[in-house]
Amino acid sequence: MEMLAPVTRRYLPESVALGDRAAVSQLFEELIAREFGGAAELEQWLLDLSELEAALSEEGAWRYIRMTCDTRDEAATQRYQAFVNEVLPLVEERMDKLHRKLVASPFVGDLRGEGYAVYLRGLREQIRIFREANVPLQTELRNLAQIYSATIGAMNVEWKGETVTLPRAGALLEETDRSVREEAYRLIAARRMQDQEKLNDLYHRMIGIRHQVSANAGFSNYRDYAYAALGRFDHAPADAEAFHQSVERAVVPVVERLEQERSLSLGLDALRPWDLQVDPTGQSPLRPFASSDELIALATTVFDKLHPYFGDCLRTMQRAGRLDLGSREGKAPGGYNYPLYETGAPFIFMNAVGTTDDVVTMLHEGGHAVHSFLSHPLPLTGFKSFPSEVAELASMGMELLTMDHWHLVYPDPADLRRARRDQLERVLSILPWVATIDAFQHEVHTHPEWMPAERTAAWVATYKRFSGNVVDWSGLEEQRSTLWHKQLHLFELPFYYIEYGIAQLGAIAIWRNYKRDPAAAVEAYVSALKLGYTRPLPAIYEAAGIRFDLSQAYVMELVKEVSAELEQLG
Repeated sequence: MEMLAPVTRRYLPESVALGDRAAVSQLFEELIAREFGGAAELEQWLLDLSELEAALSEEGAWRYIRMTCDTRDEAATQRYQAFVNEVLPLVEERMDKLHRKLVASPFVGDLRGEGYAVYLRGLREQIRIFREANVPLQTELRNLAQIYSATIGAMNVEWKGETVTLPRAGALLEETDRSVREEAYRLIAARRMQDQEKLNDLYHRMIGIRHQVSANAGFSNYRDYAYAALGRFDHAPADAEAFHQSVERAVVPVVERLEQERSLSLGLDALRPWDLQVDPTGQSPLRPFASSDELIALATTVFDKLHPYFGDCLRTMQRAGRLDLGSREGKAPGGYNYPLYETGAPFIFMNAVGTTDDVVTMLHEGGHAVHSFLSHPLPLTGFKSFPSEVAELASMGMELLTMDHWHLVYPDPADLRRARRDQLERVLSILPWVATIDAFQHEVHTHPEWMPAERTAAWVATYKRFSGNVVDWSGLEEQRSTLWHKQLHLFELPFYYIEYGIAQLGAIAIWRNYKRDPAAAVEAYVSALKLGYTRPLPAIYEAAGIRFDLSQAYVMELVKEVSAELEQLG
């Protein structure tokens, strides 16, 4: 497999100002006005449109990346907001016209090649739900999402006379001294509570605007609109509800058992929220790296062992300056891999502080990055715009596929066992959290009339449903009621979350195949990622050698696989 070829624009002028509304408008007008006399000319028109889409996407990406790297940089924020407010509304309006032009063409049925059926299916759905009245509303939602990012990015606490970010403070929850963990937990919770009212009000505004968007498009609620907007052709809200039930019945009891074992191992009368990240045997926390450069080196070495191409992807990104991994004041929360469709090498953003969690996040985002590289040769940007159920399969699959090579990160066998066990417990414990976030979204978006207090009550009920009865929250009820504030997807990417659960099931299945035949499993994984979004979801999962299945029986089958491995680790 080759790495990226140099970028050569064939349609766009090299010097075009993609942040200038007038310049972008001219490009769209040419495409809208162009006539084509056959399938060959239509295909060339699609390639030119795809080149424009890739360049515009990358322009917006860089503005977002620079803003999140330093939320205090007012110039970067203004540049991002200018793109959101001036260029993106134009793009949305013109893209609708171009999509309508495409599907109305008498030559559209003559398009040949893998991917067009899936691509056109998605375009027709976007045409069906597009309303010009929603363009300014979507712009307003993006601006509100930026307020959320800036609010979280500004959160710091004072620890031992030093101002530290919440991710750095969060690392203290792994300390063996329980009093340190409790103090850190309460500091973090108190800092989050300072913005409780602000974030409740912000979300309330977002819910109202989202509901108006859905009503404008002819939907009775935003949930159903979001499923259409996300192009979910292969699963529906009823499947999500079945997934919630599967997790409640098949996963929550297992997680409760693991929490009970943790409590016994730590010798506690009651397991508290600050006891969930410390090593259950009471050993000091694993600190596998001390700098971003060391993290990059470790991840690259692990990727090289799994497949040399994977390591080459990280090296290419490092040379291109596409990695910003360390936590610092003013940096936006979370982590992401941002695809850059024109130049090909994506950008990884993290808030690493030296923990095992950071290693897993790096491998996760690295899986997304490999996906970007493998799908970049596809001819249309639309073919590379794969849905999250596929994107997260790449990242969560990479977490588990690399585990056989974690000795390169944890050379001590005891540390390696701890890290592997922590990862497998995380594989299970994330499923109830995914179900919690997703079920909460179903509740709030089918009840847009709720006030913040009603929304809070719904969160508490939903959280209790999937969290079990082992962890003692007495005296922390108010903090528990705002836990959802930390989940950026609720604010910035509504309904993008069940994909983590779907993909986690897929990742477990890929890992099960890997244990039986490593080379074949990696080959199937690569083959699936190369497809981008040129086939329906079930076919992509099939190419990876697994099933697209949310049934309770399948969930139980995979949970047993992980539980058996945990038993072997002891």
